[in-house]
Amino acid sequence: MLSVTFTATSMADDVNSTVEKALKFGQDDAKYGQIKFDLRYRYENFDSVNPKLQPGNASIARLRLGYLTPVFQGLQGFAEFEGNQDIGSNSYNTGLNGKTQYERIADPQRNELNQLWVSYKGIPKTEAKVGRQRIQLDNERFIGAAAWRQLERTYDALMINNTSLPNTAITMGYINRDQNTDATIQNIEVPVANISYNIANVGKLVSYGYLIDYKKDPNLTLRQQSNQTYGASFDGTRKLNDMLGFVYRSEYAYQTNYGYSTPYNADYYHVVGGLSAYGFTVKGAMEQLGGKGTNKTFDTPLGLLHRFSGWADVFTTTPDAGYRDVYASVEKEIVGVKFTSFYRDWSDDTSKKHFGREIDFMLSKDFFKHYNVYAKYANFSADTNGTNIVGTTGRLYDTQKVWVGGSINY
Repeated sequence: MLSVTFTATSMADDVNSTVEKALKFGQDDAKYGQIKFDLRYRYENFDSVNPKLQPGNASIARLRLGYLTPVFQGLQGFAEFEGNQDIGSNSYNTGLNGKTQYERIADPQRNELNQLWVSYKGIPKTEAKVGRQRIQLDNERFIGAAAWRQLERTYDALMINNTSLPNTAITMGYINRDQNTDATIQNIEVPVANISYNIANVGKLVSYGYLIDYKKDPNLTLRQQSNQTYGASFDGTRKLNDMLGFVYRSEYAYQTNYGYSTPYNADYYHVVGGLSAYGFTVKGAMEQLGGKGTNKTFDTPLGLLHRFSGWADVFTTTPDAGYRDVYASVEKEIVGVKFTSFYRDWSDDTSKKHFGREIDFMLSKDFFKHYNVYAKYANFSADTNGTNIVGTTGRLYDTQKVWVGGSINY
């Protein structure tokens, strides 16, 4: 068995080296630039007890193909195409294909220019990047790429990163267009400021301000999501010895109206504490988005939803009463297979009105450097099926989702 494993690994290394060199046009140092290749397949099943909808089934392949230029006088460029395609017979509602009799799986068949940017690093410890680009700030709760969806979110922006000060990273920028995960484009104006400071052996302190204005977009409902958010977070790990350590995070943000939106103010809290021991990481946490009525909730229109709002994607918008997510998670890697699980308990921001509970599981395996396979499951149990939670994308129903997929990334 050891001999077979060693032989397979050696063969995979040889194949990887050959492919990597070919994508660099036969050069080891990529002096002519390099081709970037990312192929991902996923099957998704979405089933709920909603009597008006049939289960959704999607078999989809997504390809990204790009070219990264060599660095010349501090300048570098990147262009990337992205396409998403059904494979076989599919029965699901993308939100754009008109199949409204099925549950919604928001991965439409689309082809698009995913990234097209130029960066400059001619100034010491500074990078300026302009064009359509991937932006991932901190844990992506407020501005992120939504990489879970087949078509990720990218932005037309100017971003400047500087690390001149000791232990400090400063990100400043301006976003004027958002290419969403359904391939639609929204015109926005978003000044961005994010400053982080690393404290050795303790953690990272971050302060930020994001001003999101949809005033140029004709969609009045979308324009109501305009907001200004200011906040700070602190997270880190602390090892007691080789076997035992602590993990922790605390974050607070304040949000109020901006641009076209109705006057309001709302708060955000996220507190995490956990322990790592014998390869396990166990966490307990509470995340709360405040709500005070229609169009007066704490919203994160450019942030990740799937990662933070439950894998069943029940809370894709903040309910009018806000929500409080009290959750626990367990992570463990066994023979290279990573296991992740969550238990979530949902209520409004006062914890007086209970919404439901959710259980999530995922198995993921990276192998031969460029390959990955995974299986994922989410189950949301509503307190009362068909309950209308004002502000969400619909009524709350028992919901189950299953995913199986894999990817190749060079």
